[in-house]
Amino acid sequence: MKRILLTFLAFHTFIVGSAQTLEELKAEKAAKNDSLAAIQGRIDGLQAQIDTFPGWKIGAFGTIGANLSNFNNWYSQGVPNNSSGNIGVTVNAFANLDREKFFWKNSGNANLQWVKLDNKDIDTDSEDFEGTTDVFTLTSLYGYKLSKKFAISALGEYRTSLINNFNDPGYLDLGVGATWTPIENLVVVIHPLNYNFVFTSTDNIYESSAGAKIVADYTRKFGKLNLKSNFSTFQSYKSSNYSNFTWINSLGYTLWKGIGLGFEFGLRGNHQESLANAFAQTPVPTPTPTFENTDNDLQTYWLFGLNYAF
Repeated sequence: MKRILLTFLAFHTFIVGSAQTLEELKAEKAAKNDSLAAIQGRIDGLQAQIDTFPGWKIGAFGTIGANLSNFNNWYSQGVPNNSSGNIGVTVNAFANLDREKFFWKNSGNANLQWVKLDNKDIDTDSEDFEGTTDVFTLTSLYGYKLSKKFAISALGEYRTSLINNFNDPGYLDLGVGATWTPIENLVVVIHPLNYNFVFTSTDNIYESSAGAKIVADYTRKFGKLNLKSNFSTFQSYKSSNYSNFTWINSLGYTLWKGIGLGFEFGLRGNHQESLANAFAQTPVPTPTPTFENTDNDLQTYWLFGLNYAF
C-alpha cells in the first residue's frame, strides 16, 4: 500500500511539475514575442526615417510569366502535333534624388512578350517566338522647389518598342511647366510648353507637334506589396489626331526573399498608330485609310506571373 501511495504521489508531483514548466515556457514565449514586436516596431520606425531621408533612392521590381507546351499525336485537339509558348517580362526601375531645394526623378518601364505556335505538320508557319507586347519608356523629371508641394520643372520622356521597329515610331517629349506633389508618393506634372518629337520612316502618317504634357505617377510600397501606376498623356495643339496617352499599372507581392506574384495592366490610345496599322494590312483596306475613317481603338495588354523585387 505504501508503495502504491508513494508511486501516486511521485506521479502527481511529476504532472504538477510538468504543468508548471509548461506554463513557465508559455509565459517566457509570450515575453519574447512582446520583445520581438518591440524590436520590429523600432526597425519599422528606422525604415520610415530612411524612406523619408533626402537623397538617392533606387529600386526595381517586375514580373516574369512563362507558359511552354509540346504535343505529339494529341488527336483530341485540332493541331495534334505542336509546340507553343508564351514568355513575358516586365521591369519597373527608379532612381530618385530629393534635396531641400530641388528633386530629380528618373524611371524606366519595359514590358516584353513573345508568343510561339508551331504546327509540326506544316512547313509554312513560323517556328520562332514572335514579339507581341513591346513597351519601353524612360522618364526624367527635374524640379526646383517653390514650396513643399510645388516646383518649376522640366521633363524628358522617351517611348518606343525594343523587339520590333525600334524607334519607328519613337516618341520624345521635352517640356517645361510645373510639378505638384499633393501627397507623399504622388507626382503630378503639368507642362503646357511641350514638344512631341516623333521619329518614324512613315512621315505621311506620323507628325511631330507642340502641345501640353500631363503625367501622374504614384509609386508606393505597402509592406510586401509594391505598387506603381503611371499615366502619361500628350495633348497636341495642332490636332487631336496627334494626341496620345499611356496608362500602366503594376503590382508585385513578395512571398519569399524578393520573389512573389506580379500583375501588370496597360492601356494606350494613339490614333497615329491605329492609322499606321490600317495601312499595314494586306491588302490595304478600301477606301484608303484616313484619320476620319479609321477608329482609334483602345490598346491593352496584361501579364501575370512570378514577381521579383530588389
